[in-house]
Amino acid sequence: MRHRIAVVGSGPAGLAFARVLHRHGHPAVILERDPGPDARPLGGTLDLHEGLGQLALDKAGLLAEFQELSRPEGQAMRILDPDGTVLRDWRPGLDDRANPEIDRGQLRDLLLGPLDIQWGKGVTDVVPGARDGVRAHFADGRQEAFDLVVGADGAWSRVRPAVSSVTPHYTGVTSVETSLDDVDSRHPDLARLIGDGSVAVYGVNRSLVAQRNSGGHVKVYTKFRAPLDWHTDLDPADVEAVRSSLLALFDGWADPVLGLLRHGTAFVHRPLYVLPVSHTWTHVPGVTLLGDAAHLMPPLGAGANLAMLDGAELAECIATGPEDLDEAVRAFEVRMWARAGKWAKITTAGLERLVSPDPAEALALFDQVQPS
Repeated sequence: MRHRIAVVGSGPAGLAFARVLHRHGHPAVILERDPGPDARPLGGTLDLHEGLGQLALDKAGLLAEFQELSRPEGQAMRILDPDGTVLRDWRPGLDDRANPEIDRGQLRDLLLGPLDIQWGKGVTDVVPGARDGVRAHFADGRQEAFDLVVGADGAWSRVRPAVSSVTPHYTGVTSVETSLDDVDSRHPDLARLIGDGSVAVYGVNRSLVAQRNSGGHVKVYTKFRAPLDWHTDLDPADVEAVRSSLLALFDGWADPVLGLLRHGTAFVHRPLYVLPVSHTWTHVPGVTLLGDAAHLMPPLGAGANLAMLDGAELAECIATGPEDLDEAVRAFEVRMWARAGKWAKITTAGLERLVSPDPAEALALFDQVQPS
């Protein structure tokens, strides 16, 4: 029997889910609120882990294509003291493919393949328990019924309220992001500072990380502890005002490091929110969640990986598991909750150490994760 299945959101979780279902001959409708694929920037690069994101791609039959597109050299990490002293300079081996990098846009195109996204289909809420199935309500006032609605619509999910009343809470850490283009030709000194992968600098309750994407593009991320309203008197659209504020915040750091902020083209304010470490819910027939909608956690490299594996495993449970759709979803949720809870604890503790009163905590964490 063909089930009517919709996935809300066309990020890594939703696309991995739909792509693995497609591989097993099961269709799914992808509902995306953005009006088109180029409606907004997709963000920076992602490192896909062998047992998580890469496993999801393998389940989708896309691992070989990913290996052609990815950048193993992007795993390199250099750590500096705020005065510019090099503390660590780790580079991957020639055959090291544990966590190769790929741009989000490349990953989306790889997963999208033959799938069809219904662009401009914003879901406002989901109501389970109707006689004809779960009803999805759209921003244009229309409704549609499905046997299963999968919420893969991120931190502020419109699907989540159908299964959980929990909402994300602020961590106390804010990130402000900027970027550099054509870094190798326009800023060769900064290009050498960053190297093939990333450069990170840790100070008291603040950090700065610059990470290569493809095509000479670099993303720069500052993180610092601050109240949620720290920028009340600052116009986020005033690039120079934001730049001056950040330069004051990182005053005294080495000039080459501050150059990453001086040459930033625009600034995006991203306060870091999370869901509770062990977020679960009482199962609701016909509705479930994936990725950030289910287990939003600090952005320390696990989120997209978990989201993709969530999607791939749910698809497999539906395609190859129990004939009863609801039973398949229940079995998936139990497995997802256990894995997500473990990673939420790891990333929550990691954020505490990476944005810490004692910068030595960040270096110690690196040495634990990536021993020389």
